[in-house]
Amino acid sequence: MTEEAFECKMCGHCCEGKGGIVMTEKDQKRLAEHLEISVEELIEKYTEHRGGKLHLITKEDNYCFFFKEGCDVHPGRPDVCRAWPYFRGNLIDEISWQMIQEDCAGVNPKAGHAEFVRQGKQYLRDEDLLRYDSDSSPNALISDD
Repeated sequence: MTEEAFECKMCGHCCEGKGGIVMTEKDQKRLAEHLEISVEELIEKYTEHRGGKLHLITKEDNYCFFFKEGCDVHPGRPDVCRAWPYFRGNLIDEISWQMIQEDCAGVNPKAGHAEFVRQGKQYLRDEDLLRYDSDSSPNALISDD
């Protein structure tokens, strides 16, 4: 029987940290629709430009603006959030995969890195979470290879 490589525990640790929640056009449309506001209003109220890309803002505690007792916008969340923990670094580097286990209880070390990679790549393909535009897509996402 194959071990499940990841099962989200809804701890919110991946929602903490100023940085990587990049918003593609697809993400902007999905989140605006979920919030029942225009894309323009979403951009004005909840994003900032950094490094040439549009990012969701964080609160003073450095959690995503939409994290309260969990993700308040889970159905509308961006692709980079949907892809966690199957980020490029964790897929190509076993040491990175080992390091995330300290903060993400959902990663199953018993599955092993090779199985994590196999399941992760399949999940990313199945969910259409591959990097498709280097100008706007998060660097953490992988391209289909």
